[in-house]
Amino acid sequence: MNNDDIQVRWWQLEAKLVERFGKKPDMESILFLIGLQEYGGTAEKFSKEQKQDLMHVAVCTLFMQSGYYEIEGFDTDNWPHFKQLKPLPVMNMPEQEAFLRDHILLYFTTQGFI
Repeated sequence: MNNDDIQVRWWQLEAKLVERFGKKPDMESILFLIGLQEYGGTAEKFSKEQKQDLMHVAVCTLFMQSGYYEIEGFDTDNWPHFKQLKPLPVMNMPEQEAFLRDHILLYFTTQGFI
C-alpha cells in the first residue's frame, strides 16, 4: 500500500473514532483503547502505571500481527505477558509513526471496526 492510501484510511479511522467517542483521539488514546480492549475492557480506574501497561499491551498486540511478539501467558490479574520474537526494524520517527499507524489500521480492520 502506498502512503496516500494509509493516510486516507487513517482519516477514516479517526472519523469513526470521533463518531464513537465525540472527539479526535491522539495516538496515546488509540493505544490506550486497544490495550483496554485486549485486557478486557473494564470500567475500573487505572493508575498511571496501569495506563502505561495498557499501551504496552496495545503495542505488543499490534506487532504480534507481523510476528514480532507472541503472548507468553497471563498473570493472576489477567494481564497478558508477551515474548519478543524478533527485533523491530530501526526507523526514524516518521517511519515509526507510519509503521504504528499501519498496524493500528490492520488491527481495527481485523476487529471489523473499519
